[in-house]
Amino acid sequence: MSNAMPGPPPLPTGGISSEEKTWMMLTHLSALSGHLIPFGNIIGPLIVWNIYKEKYPRVDAHGKRAVNFQISLLLWVVCAIPLCFFFCVGVPLLVALGVLNIVCIIVAAVKASSGRDFNYPLAIPFIK
Repeated sequence: MSNAMPGPPPLPTGGISSEEKTWMMLTHLSALSGHLIPFGNIIGPLIVWNIYKEKYPRVDAHGKRAVNFQISLLLWVVCAIPLCFFFCVGVPLLVALGVLNIVCIIVAAVKASSGRDFNYPLAIPFIK
């Protein structure tokens, strides 16, 4: 029998702590605040990302992706609004963008909670 102290418990798969996974997930889910607060879909991930990007490197990567997607989505919506007045495609396009936003946020959060990455479709990499 050894008198040595046991080491810290092993980290979950890939060396990602459960706390880091939680903040990765919340970075994506915070974009849902845009349904309650104007521009909350950008402000929410931006706040979580800025608070935890130094402590958790993967939160930094997920935060950049989440913010880039929300800014890109805002630009796509701005481009789709004039189409509502001139063509019949504007309203269905806005609905499709809204559904895409919710689905992508949920998929990204689920993947982040398991420690995996998610690349948002239609995202323009403003923040690298």
